[in-house]
Amino acid sequence: MTVVTRDTFRAELATLRGDVRAMGEDVLGQLDDALETLETGDPTLAQSVIDGDEAINETYLAIEDACIDLFALQQPVASDLRFVTASFKISTDLERVGDLAMNLARYSMAEDRSWDPDLGVRRIGEDARHLLADALDAYEREDVEACYDIATRDDDIDALCQDASDRLVRDLVEGEVIRDTWGMERLLDDVSRLLLTIRDVERIADHAVNVAARTCYAADGDKSLIV
Repeated sequence: MTVVTRDTFRAELATLRGDVRAMGEDVLGQLDDALETLETGDPTLAQSVIDGDEAINETYLAIEDACIDLFALQQPVASDLRFVTASFKISTDLERVGDLAMNLARYSMAEDRSWDPDLGVRRIGEDARHLLADALDAYEREDVEACYDIATRDDDIDALCQDASDRLVRDLVEGEVIRDTWGMERLLDDVSRLLLTIRDVERIADHAVNVAARTCYAADGDKSLIV
């Protein structure tokens, strides 16, 4: 094992921060494309999101290795230990957002949709996307105040997702009843797909809050946002 100087160690920590931020930008790009497919149903774009998830996973594994190496290089002080731990946790959240983006792309490829009401899910997804982008900015700047704002904004997204789910059920109940078995099966498939879409958009926002929570922990040991 090679022992490095403190200056070198600090440079490695800065590189880790940059790598996590770069991973976040890649995930945001995946999410942008996935949200686009929800509106357009573009199968080529959806497939590119699905194919692109492998690169996200590879980046995650590289960051995991980097964190392990940083622990091994020298005994980190408490603040460094918190930062490396938080960065690894944040990369885990980003990897999961990449998985959720892939889910959204797959939902957009559903064939023979019999019912697809406008629930504003893409607009909610854009809000969740902005929340994640702001969380990454807060991580880069160690902006604790911004982290608390992100947690508050997540409550608004939760409410929007709940409203979308309620409207989905209401539209289903108040809409024309499909009597034939084949039509009902297709309708239930659509309802399941829409509910999963809403759920995954809400989870993206939850991961943004996780990024903010880990940033607070890294900055000053504050665990109040960690759930």
